[in-house]
Amino acid sequence: MAASASRRVRHRARAAPRARSAEDWWWDRLAPSGSGYHLLQSDSMLLVLSEPGSARSRAQRRATRRAPRQPPPGPRAAAKPKPKPKARLRPEPAAAPEPADGLDAGWGDRIPLEILVQIFRLLVAADGPMPFLGRAARVCRRWQEAASQPALWHTVTLSPPLASRPANGRVKAEKKLLASLEWLMPSRFSQLQRLTLIHWKSQVHPVLKLVGESCPRLTFLKLSGCHGVTADALVMVAKACCQLHSLDLQHSMVESTAVVSFLEEAGPRMRKLWLTYSSQTTAILSALLGSCCPQLQVLEVSTDINRNSIPLQLPVEALQKGCPQLQVLRLLNLMWLPKPPGRGAAPGPGFPSLEELCLASSTCNFVSNEVLDRLLHGSPNLRLLDLRGCARVTPAGLQDLPCQELEQLHLGLYGTSDRLTLAKEGSPLLTQKWCRTLRELDLSGQGFSEKDLEQALAAFLSTPGGLHPALCSLNLRGTRVTPSTVSSVISSCPGLLYLNLESCRCLPRGLKRAYRGLEEVQWCLEQLLTSPSPS
Repeated sequence: MAASASRRVRHRARAAPRARSAEDWWWDRLAPSGSGYHLLQSDSMLLVLSEPGSARSRAQRRATRRAPRQPPPGPRAAAKPKPKPKARLRPEPAAAPEPADGLDAGWGDRIPLEILVQIFRLLVAADGPMPFLGRAARVCRRWQEAASQPALWHTVTLSPPLASRPANGRVKAEKKLLASLEWLMPSRFSQLQRLTLIHWKSQVHPVLKLVGESCPRLTFLKLSGCHGVTADALVMVAKACCQLHSLDLQHSMVESTAVVSFLEEAGPRMRKLWLTYSSQTTAILSALLGSCCPQLQVLEVSTDINRNSIPLQLPVEALQKGCPQLQVLRLLNLMWLPKPPGRGAAPGPGFPSLEELCLASSTCNFVSNEVLDRLLHGSPNLRLLDLRGCARVTPAGLQDLPCQELEQLHLGLYGTSDRLTLAKEGSPLLTQKWCRTLRELDLSGQGFSEKDLEQALAAFLSTPGGLHPALCSLNLRGTRVTPSTVSSVISSCPGLLYLNLESCRCLPRGLKRAYRGLEEVQWCLEQLLTSPSPS
């Protein structure tokens, strides 16, 4: 027994070092983790262990990690360890075959530059060059070369990113953007045609100077919400950009002297002009009346948020002589008075090329049948007539107009019918004259009777030649139209896509709303045909 006990003691003595070696081997297999845990990987399992306690000091663990890894003692130590796959690593993809020259240029370089530019051109036409071209230039060198083509930079809008911040922030943002434009314009904007500046407060003059130096093909310039626009800057742009023919200054603080100086320089080639009415507008109109812009085709004058209480006196006949090529005239929400022609004065030459006249206003204005005749007596090619808010114009006055192919007629009254006596008859005079060509008709708020509206809309039931009417938009909001009249006009106009029946007192409940699209309009027809007639 003593011998066996001695053998057990010797066996334990030999086994103790083996156990320590195995423990050291497990600690050698630990990998530190930033979350306070360690990954332990063996031949057959992957374990997650918590951070070791204080039994082992930091120095010992650091020395253990630096020491070379040893296989565990035992019978497996003699055998050659098998190579183990790396944990959580994806297999490397097979190498692609190299081209004949030994270099793989990548799929981006294999696309011809012309095709890539054409693809970019389609995207720019839909969403504009910014910010797409700036982002595309960061993809690769080929994309940068394609995005740098000046042919893609035809239309650009520039607005400082901190327009709503305090004054100091706006100035810094404008200076930062100006620094970028100093190297961007010479290399990108050589073929720029349309430029819009929005909310520039302090750096308008340097930007316009860069435009004059780098954009010789500029044709359209818009300044919206800009301050500090000087006469020198506008004249400089007019001299440098010989193709500039359109100027939009709406909602910008520009002195009338600056605009007049610009028109004196670029007036003979000007085609389009947009202005915001102020006390200085009279000086600009005086320049137009003096034939400084004989080729002007579009003239729009609108009001700002702060309405000017001083009405504008417009000499109609003088404007016809100064701008004989005018095609579009818009006086939007503007309080204006036609200047009396004087006793025995001959009628003006009219606007023979006028196609659109918009005198829409949200308040009562002074447009009457006599004023309308002075404006349109020589305009046989008129296509759009917008008289919303012009309650003094009657159907009899519209019938005398020389235009025979009117396509859009807007006579809606919004908020003015309660203070005026409206005509109850005469709507058939409008539809009988233009039922063949009218595409949009707006009679909202008018006081025509049920019978008068029935006769007016009956003109669309039978058109000359047996063709379907061209009517696609009808606004009868707040009128006395009846269900039978609405059913007849829907049935006779298969192309009707918009129908407004809001606040129509003669219609049943549930149908007094706006219908958009062919399906909704046809649903309205079904409901009108199946619903009982109101008592």
